[in-house]
Amino acid sequence: MKPGFCIHPAPPAPASGILDAIRGIPTPNISDSLGKLLPAGTALKPLHRGGGMIGPAVTVRTPPGDNLMVYKAIASARPGDVLVVDAGGVLEQAIVGEIMTAWACKRGLAGIVIHGAVRDIDCIAESEFPVYACGYTHRGPYRDGPGELNVAVSLGGMVVQPGDLVVGDRNGVVAIPRQQLEYVARTARAIQQREEQVVAQIEAGAYDHTWIDEALIQRGYEL
Repeated sequence: MKPGFCIHPAPPAPASGILDAIRGIPTPNISDSLGKLLPAGTALKPLHRGGGMIGPAVTVRTPPGDNLMVYKAIASARPGDVLVVDAGGVLEQAIVGEIMTAWACKRGLAGIVIHGAVRDIDCIAESEFPVYACGYTHRGPYRDGPGELNVAVSLGGMVVQPGDLVVGDRNGVVAIPRQQLEYVARTARAIQQREEQVVAQIEAGAYDHTWIDEALIQRGYEL
């Protein structure tokens, strides 16, 4: 297979039950459940008006400023998939805009993540269709290739494999490896519930903060 010109089939989608188990868990809790070791892809920001996003990744690796393979990805994606594009984080040319996001939405995709730029930001910002990107510009893309579909990609250091579960909210985007879905569903939900309990204690004036001094003493501080 010629490097840069490969198209792989998408892996099977995760069971709907595991998506339901993770849906609604904030990305910070998911990140914590992965040991806080997940590279953040911190340049990715939500640009849409609506809420969160969850779905298996359809991945594209493309040269900066080219979206030929992105068109192919949208055409072949399944409803509920999240389009994840590694365009090198370059902001000088957009990868998608109003037309492609409208098409992706019409085809039932769960959202778009671009490690690069988008354009037609007013349309995206007014839409509830989830779009995450590093920024935006007026300059459009080429459609020349090369490009690769359903390969491992890197979004600012966050590696996403085809079929990984991609979750987005106002905090950003995380990708959960397929083999860790059940662990994350269980652990992240427990973290979320524990944080909710702490907030309830704070609101009730019953928060126990004695652990702070205990932690300082353990580290050699004299109080």
